[in-house]
Amino acid sequence: MSDMDNTSPAPESAGTPNPTSKMARRRARELALQGVYQWLLSGNTMATVQRHLESESESLDKTDRELFVSLLRGAIGSADELRGCFEPLLSRPVVELSPIEHAILLLGTHELRHNIDTPYRVVINEAIELAKGYGGTDGHKFVNGVLDKLAARLRPEEVAAARAGRS
Repeated sequence: MSDMDNTSPAPESAGTPNPTSKMARRRARELALQGVYQWLLSGNTMATVQRHLESESESLDKTDRELFVSLLRGAIGSADELRGCFEPLLSRPVVELSPIEHAILLLGTHELRHNIDTPYRVVINEAIELAKGYGGTDGHKFVNGVLDKLAARLRPEEVAAARAGRS
């Protein structure tokens, strides 16, 4: 059985969708992005943001809820610490980031630090896709550059191994 078989959504006849499928994880990241964005703009509590998203989301049953909650709580709950990780890598002050870039960097940094089972390339690729879908024209390039440098600092062995494999 290939890795793809393990992440394929369950057939519709099988009942509920597989909450750990690739699309369910992508949806979790999208919802977490919406939540961190809301939090940055509104200043509402993490619990208020989470309740709002869960009550308004039409596809929560198609979402990896565990990943969504982990990302949302982790990014908001340790935002200052996460900013401390990526701020030295920025070409401008954090206050000049767009709220979308800021939210994506918080989520990506959290995932690089705490979701070690997710390959760093997947974390960066997912962040790029979020930036392409929700951010400004070249925001994905900025996000890619920052998270690539951060991955080299937070996961040096994994990055070195991946780069050595390309040679």
